Amino acid sequence: MTVVAWTVAGWLVLVGALGIVRSRDLVHTVVALSVAQSGTYVLLIAAGFQRGATVPILGAGGAGSSPVVDPLVQAMVLTDIVVSATVTALLLALTIQIAKRHGTVDPDELRALRG
Repeated sequence: MTVVAWTVAGWLVLVGALGIVRSRDLVHTVVALSVAQSGTYVLLIAAGFQRGATVPILGAGGAGSSPVVDPLVQAMVLTDIVVSATVTALLLALTIQIAKRHGTVDPDELRALRG
């Protein structure tokens, strides 16, 4: 499971980075960035994975004898999801404003506006 997760995480980051480099549209760039950020979720989950571990909920009996998954990794993934959604929303709002002001979302045409 772990090797598959690390491979999937690497491919997601690679595909996202390739999409950012080859993008001809700002919306496509934002989507490619979102794909690359999805790779970080899988990467963090793969880093925190332990075979045979249980959820970190302690009952009335106290600490159990079986290993538990580190809850810090789960909290980091949730934080990463929230930050990613915020960054994506901000970048899409910026793209809308660029489209309204300049009438295009093509990065090559926007470079020509510099002068």
